[in-house]
Amino acid sequence: MNMPVAQTRSAKARRTALETASRLFYHQGAHAVGMEAIVAESGIAKTTIYRHFPTKDDLIAAFLEEENRDFWSQWDAAVAQGRTPEGELASLCRWIGDKVDTEGYRGCPQINMAAEFADRQHPARIVARRHKKEMLERLVEICRRCNASTPEIAAHQIALLFDGAFSSDGRLEGLQAGSVLADAVTRLVEP
Repeated sequence: MNMPVAQTRSAKARRTALETASRLFYHQGAHAVGMEAIVAESGIAKTTIYRHFPTKDDLIAAFLEEENRDFWSQWDAAVAQGRTPEGELASLCRWIGDKVDTEGYRGCPQINMAAEFADRQHPARIVARRHKKEMLERLVEICRRCNASTPEIAAHQIALLFDGAFSSDGRLEGLQAGSVLADAVTRLVEP
């Protein structure tokens, strides 16, 4: 069954506005990007954008939710490459290393957006906390399967290493970031 033309246009406008806002938020930061810039870049009328996203905070939250879905999809693909729990961690380290070495990489969107807002109840902070909580839970499960002596502590330490790599701002350039990360992570899960 086909969607009516108006619904298709509306969905396309929403997607275009979100993609434009996402690109601008990631590269310039949420505070630096006004709705006028999103309107100008996207070509979508402000009233149409506000119909889909009643506030700029709703648009920021939608951006982070999209990033979240994309992140976990990539995470799952990396984990699937490992044949053992240790292999899963090594694969995650390679993936993160490749990610931080990508041209134009500006860090973890969750961390970046959370840093822009002091209010712990801001939607960006809420989405970021949920994202980091899920990362920790996934890492605890992997560390348990690695038979780490203290899986919860190891998972917290690995999460800090991963977040550090995501926030490294090019400091790992030329160092084979994935290998540097894997070396540190391996030491944390030794039984």
